[in-house]
Amino acid sequence: MTDRSEFDTVAFEVEDRIAWVKFNRPEKRNCMSPGLNRRMMEVLDELEHRDDVGVLVLTGEGTAWSAGMDLKEYFRETEAQGLQGTRKAQRESYGWWRRLRWYQKPTIAMVNGWCFGGGYGPLFACDLAFAAEDAQFGLSEINWGILPGGGATKVAVELTSFRNAMYHAMMGENVDGRTAAQWGFVNEAVPADRLKARVEAVAAVLLKKNPVALKATKDAVRRVGTMTYDEAEDYLIRAQEAANSHDNEGRKEGIRQFIDEKSYKPGLGAYDTGKQKG
Repeated sequence: MTDRSEFDTVAFEVEDRIAWVKFNRPEKRNCMSPGLNRRMMEVLDELEHRDDVGVLVLTGEGTAWSAGMDLKEYFRETEAQGLQGTRKAQRESYGWWRRLRWYQKPTIAMVNGWCFGGGYGPLFACDLAFAAEDAQFGLSEINWGILPGGGATKVAVELTSFRNAMYHAMMGENVDGRTAAQWGFVNEAVPADRLKARVEAVAAVLLKKNPVALKATKDAVRRVGTMTYDEAEDYLIRAQEAANSHDNEGRKEGIRQFIDEKSYKPGLGAYDTGKQKG
């Protein structure tokens, strides 16, 4: 298949409160095109506030997660439209990556195969990431004469050490999922036949957590990285106050179950959100 419609460039299904969202251009190793980027924003819009969605998993159809930007559609064809076309394509891609970074629900990248170049944008945007041990990660831009764009250089510096990031960007060599885990690009690498089960297990844990606390926590982790300690302390105090105000019953219920019922221990598990009043 070579003429996939824009609508079909992203596929998704919801099962047991997990939204499985797939890059769906396997014939192109799931390269991101302007059409895919537009469709991905629509899918994120549709799923973000659905009551039957508690966790979003981003993965790829076929043998790749995403091999980055479609060189023909994203570069040659948009650049032929001049600066206006280039800027529009950039807004469409960076826009949904930014949206994913601050998504309402917890997000997991399930890297089932190739993850190259522009694919580092949505990889970083997801809160957690798991990869197949034989998945391939690469910043190949240096091999065809440009620097890693789309935030990929920043992602590498954020997730791994200075020396690893420099080697990765300058050499243009691939690393497998095991090395990606060692470098911090993903949380874990597991055999490919166990990848989905591992992601499902992580998602199941997240689904038991208080959703207001999860959203506040994931935002806090992203925000405080660029703050001084005093700035972070002030931000976190205000964020905690806001979360308590928004979901005061959740906080009260967690404390009640711990102190009064003694039905759980915070260091060993989460309180039962099913008992919480609406």
